[in-house]
Amino acid sequence: MSAESPVSVVGGGSQPLAYAWGGPVGRGVTRQVPEDFLVQEVLAFEPAQSGQHVLLFIQKREANTTWLAAKLARVAGVPSAAVGYAGRKDRHAVTEQWFSVDLAGRPAPDWHAALSTETEGCAQVLQVFQHNRKLRVGALRGNRFNLRIRDLAADGIALQRRLEMISKEGFPNYFGPQRFGRDGSNLQQARALTAQSRRPRRAGRGERTMALSAARSEIFNAVLDARVRSGSWNQSQAGDILQLAGRGSHFLFDSEQDGEALARRTAAGELNVTGPMWGAGEPPTDGAVKELERAVAADYPELCALLAGEGMAHQRRALRVYPSDLKWQIVDSDEMNVSFFLPAGAYATSLLRELLDTGEPTLERGEAKGL
Repeated sequence: MSAESPVSVVGGGSQPLAYAWGGPVGRGVTRQVPEDFLVQEVLAFEPAQSGQHVLLFIQKREANTTWLAAKLARVAGVPSAAVGYAGRKDRHAVTEQWFSVDLAGRPAPDWHAALSTETEGCAQVLQVFQHNRKLRVGALRGNRFNLRIRDLAADGIALQRRLEMISKEGFPNYFGPQRFGRDGSNLQQARALTAQSRRPRRAGRGERTMALSAARSEIFNAVLDARVRSGSWNQSQAGDILQLAGRGSHFLFDSEQDGEALARRTAAGELNVTGPMWGAGEPPTDGAVKELERAVAADYPELCALLAGEGMAHQRRALRVYPSDLKWQIVDSDEMNVSFFLPAGAYATSLLRELLDTGEPTLERGEAKGL
């Protein structure tokens, strides 16, 4: 896409994030009821079937991940630090999510009965396994989504073409508004941390982690936005850090490499261009790519200083993500179902924004400026 790519125009920000494929082709409503947004976590490993930890696969409805983790600690009679999970999930949804509990020699409670009572029916245990270690954030292969969109108003042919485009070409890997907290609260916490930089730390560990993650995500989204506008988010160029699709390994595209071969591999989805998860020092990119990333980050000087002060290292995240097994069905003239699988860290809301205006909260570039 060119620099004239359409942008989202909701909310109050002055620089909304650009669309890759021309903007939504219609409107619809998600999450009229929690069952309209179903999410299932897929672990990146198999349960060990032995050990002092227990892995619980739990279905929760309109329940916060940290709230449920606290309930599990209460049921098991263990400290909150003994409970682990691989990722936070939307409250306004029905999610099937993995948790671990370190029993450390304690007898296991009746998980099914105790949790149902403790949560007043908001959560039910689906599976229980013994395991040998705590579940850590990020220990997922990805998430399966089954979404119902109501009050659909879109041309059927345009809708199908857009879905086919997303399936074939992917979509920008923006962090969704969930990353930034309700009404941008995690970015507000980052703002507070910058103000406290020379004073004793008052934020709790969890709050601080979420604030730092939001700060990095804001800069990443701004870089991705710039590359969507220039049409380079899915095209490799000298100076890029490229990622092998489906793997964590990266390499620098230098001027001595075969650019045509790398361009073909990028177009085929074998390689992805990456953007910065900002940290201390210089980004590992080179040439014009590094200059772009520096220029965008310069709009967020205090966020950059905060991240550097925390000693966070530069990391990379793919600018593009492909949905797997994307399927859709028009139920009737004003309702459709969409299902797909996304790798860990990708947001269903970022896929949906390329398809329809769903009324979901949308983060716009620039909300953290002036920090």
